[in-house]
Amino acid sequence: MSASDIQHADTDSDGDPTGWDAVRELPPSAKLVAKVLEYNDTLTQSQLADETLLPPRTVRYALNRLEEVGVVDSRFSFADARKRIYTLRIE
Repeated sequence: MSASDIQHADTDSDGDPTGWDAVRELPPSAKLVAKVLEYNDTLTQSQLADETLLPPRTVRYALNRLEEVGVVDSRFSFADARKRIYTLRIE
């Protein structure tokens, strides 16, 4: 087995970075949102905006970027179905 056959632990099957390596390549707003989610289990978009002091539009952009690289999960809130709850998927 050659070195090229061994896949790096922090990459997916396409060789793209995963986990915190993927977050490292994102804009500062996405890094901040990821860090806030790391310390809080689940938050809504408005709670993230309050915690990070970022505008809601910036939080929305950051969450979209984090979802693109697969480090954030979202689901509908049971308390208010109009809201989504976000959770970080990085160990």
